Parts: sequence; structure tokens; C-alpha cells
Amino acid sequence: MSITEASKQYHERMFPGEHSKFLETDPEFIERFDNFAFDEVVNQDDLDDRARMMAILATLLGCQGIDEFKAMLPAALNFGVTPVEVKEIVYQAAAYLGIGRVFPFLQAANDILTARGVKLPLEGQATTTMETRLEAGNQAQVDIFGEGMRNFQDSGPEESRHINKWLADNCFGDYYTRKGLNYRQREMITFCFLAAQGGCEPQLTSHAAGNMRIGNDKAFLIKIISQCLPNIGYPRSLNALRCVNEAAAQQKP
Repeated sequence: MSITEASKQYHERMFPGEHSKFLETDPEFIERFDNFAFDEVVNQDDLDDRARMMAILATLLGCQGIDEFKAMLPAALNFGVTPVEVKEIVYQAAAYLGIGRVFPFLQAANDILTARGVKLPLEGQATTTMETRLEAGNQAQVDIFGEGMRNFQDSGPEESRHINKWLADNCFGDYYTRKGLNYRQREMITFCFLAAQGGCEPQLTSHAAGNMRIGNDKAFLIKIISQCLPNIGYPRSLNALRCVNEAAAQQKP
């Protein structure tokens, strides 16, 4: 078995002192997977470890990789992702995945943080009230997607207008207005939620454009896709790349 030195070193940084049982039960698979995920992929670009780990946590939420999430969350914390950032990733996932899929991850995050001595609940990060969330949420939509989103909550057929209102006050007003992550980080994790769950290509293209508009350019999004590929495989990664290319083409004058 020939695991590269770079892969061994990165694995040790993620999981200090840990020896995987798969080295004994599945040595050929681990050789190829670890060399790919922890050497070839990691060294493909210059994405910093914190951004990589936040993207991976969001991707694992999106693809429902609960066991791998439990394994990778301690690694993310070892690489400097803060408990507040972890919780904000999980909380925001509720808007894009639904609580039915997020609940096990919230419990896992609580268990792991508590085991590491983190006292819960964490300091509050909300900046809105039930009275201000709609206006603030719509402003967040405008900040990210442009002036065309102004008063989006009042648009659309009357019978479904309440959903546009919920997008403004709940999705954006309850989550995007929180402290702990900035707009660029929040749009990046949203991109990961959508790419990883699949079947959301229209929304993924829209959020790829939103990412680009606030500074997460095409090159950055390709780095994110590349780092998440080992966790979601090639089909969803290639679909995400297509959405990024479509969003970039739409931005050309």
C-alpha cells in the first residue's frame, strides 16, 4: 500500500493520532481514496482550509452524509472553523433542505460540540425581530441578487405570493441577516447545499450568479466544486459546473 506523504500529513492534521480501521479492512480502496481526496484534490488549488471545511460541511448536509459529517466536523474544528460558524451552517441548511433532513445534523453538531467542552447554547447571532425580518430579508435579497429583487415579497400570483414572502422574511430575514457568517460565506454554503442535493439546477444557477455578484467568482466556485467532489461524486459536480458556466455566460455584456 502506497499512501502519499502529503495525504498522510493532511490526514494527521484533520485527525491527529487517529488510525483508520479501513486501512486494515479496505487497504486498496483507502490508498486510492485518501491519495485522491487528501492529496490530489486538496493540492489542486489554493483554497484555504477553513473555506474548504465549511464547504465540505455544507456539502455533507446537502447530500445527507450524516456519518461523514460526524467524522469531518472535528476536523473542521481542528482547522479553525468556529462553533458559531458550524451552527450557522446547520441553521441555514434548514431553509434549503428542510428540518426533516437537517435535524440529525443539528443533533450531531450539538453532541460533538458538547463533547469538546463547548457550552450550549452559543451566544445569540440574530439581528432581526419578527417585526423587522421581512424588510431586512428583502434588503439581503437586493444586496446579493440586485435591485430587481426589491419588494420581491409582493410579486407573483396572489395564491402563491405568501411563498415569496416566506423567502424574504424566513429564508433571508431569519438566516442571512444573522451574524457569524458574511454574505459571501452564506452564498457559498447555499451553493453547496443545492449542488449536493441535486435536482435544484435552476436555483443552483441563480445562486451561482448571486455568488459571482458579491465576489465569489467563477474560479472560486470551481474550487468549491473541486473540493466537494469526493463527497458528492462526479454527476452532481458536473451538474454544478454546468450551472456555474451558465451563470457566468449570463453575466457577460
